[in-house]
Amino acid sequence: MQFQVTEIQFDFTLDSEEEITQEEMDEAVDCALSTVWDADDEEDLVEEITCATGWCIKFIDYRIILN
Repeated sequence: MQFQVTEIQFDFTLDSEEEITQEEMDEAVDCALSTVWDADDEEDLVEEITCATGWCIKFIDYRIILN
């Protein structure tokens, strides 16, 4: 199935003292929102986005694209 993410919130919490910039956060969100994702189901979609961005997802909303 193909998914289009309509809203997403990442967990940008870091375990170290490093800081993430607003630009890095925006890039992760833009990646998730601008990509049409191929996944088997919602769980697979979350895994695909997590692998692509490197961040865990706190909230996601999406729509399924019908062919």
